[in-house]
Amino acid sequence: MSYVEAIKTAIIAFPFIAFLFTIPFMLHNYHKYGSIHFLRVFIIYTFILYLITIYFLVILPLPTFEEALKNTGPYINYIPFKFITDFIHETPFVWSDPSTYLSTITHSSFYVVIFNIVMFIPFGMYLRYYFKCSFKKTVLYSLLLSLFFELTQLTGLYFIYPNPYRLCDIDDLIQNTLGGILGFLIMGALDRFLPTREKIDEESRKMGENVSGLRRITVFFLDIILYLIFTVILSIFIHNKWLFPISFLIYYVLIPLIRDNATIGMRFLNVKMEFKKLGFIFNILRYIFIYFYYVILPIGFMIFISYIRNYYHLQGITFILYGGGLFIILIFYLIHFILLLKNKKIFYDKLFGFRFVSTISLKEK
Repeated sequence: MSYVEAIKTAIIAFPFIAFLFTIPFMLHNYHKYGSIHFLRVFIIYTFILYLITIYFLVILPLPTFEEALKNTGPYINYIPFKFITDFIHETPFVWSDPSTYLSTITHSSFYVVIFNIVMFIPFGMYLRYYFKCSFKKTVLYSLLLSLFFELTQLTGLYFIYPNPYRLCDIDDLIQNTLGGILGFLIMGALDRFLPTREKIDEESRKMGENVSGLRRITVFFLDIILYLIFTVILSIFIHNKWLFPISFLIYYVLIPLIRDNATIGMRFLNVKMEFKKLGFIFNILRYIFIYFYYVILPIGFMIFISYIRNYYHLQGITFILYGGGLFIILIFYLIHFILLLKNKKIFYDKLFGFRFVSTISLKEK
């Protein structure tokens, strides 16, 4: 498998790995900044893609087990700077003969070394620019990442293979670390033309002073997850039909009442509820209304369709009736999701005089 094929594999794997990373990334950013800055998204996700790519470049192509068994060593090169003697002895390079230059740069003793250096240059650039690493930390982290790759090879992909299928080479550690150092130095010349990490953080907190639709949706789902976890814990002590009403009143009503109008999820994501009047009463009424609007109403609609089907003996078009009903409910939820995503105020928020208020500025002060 060529380098290009390894990169293609990384691009294919990226959406799946990025999806797993997205939820923690959103929670962290809303917790720390109150918003998700576009430039931060670009930097972090390109960094993930970069790490996936160099990882696949290290481990691919994967051999068969039979091929790994045939590899009886040597498995490790302990001699530092052996790549210099290999270059001298193996390449046709002659300084005074330009005709040897092309064959030299296409020889593995040359281009593999260059590749190992270039592969880690972006790593050093990311470390300096976004992660604000010092020179010493950049050297250390570059060395550790390279060591991780070499141990991956030495262990036969974490002992999946019976033998290592690539050489664990101390020269790779040297070359990769050199690449990280070069990346650090290159970014030193470029970062003056880029927005600083501090500027990104400042803009993020400024954006976080308003509660976006996506942040509101994130609060909703985080609270549901935390509420269900709380209910499971509470079920250890309560074993009757009042479990869910009690857990609901504690999580969504009592906790906000004593914790500045914010559930646990809201506090983590730096938002709180605000009502124009009678906050405690209106909070309960709002949740009851939302439950009926988003749960009871769709269920009632499907029950109504079932009643029409049976009353008019429409069993022959059952699939059309139920399919159409589910489609209408899906559109119902989709419209409200889009309205929330666009940060539009839903009618029941106006009805109960409700809005979300960001606490990120208060937190920073």
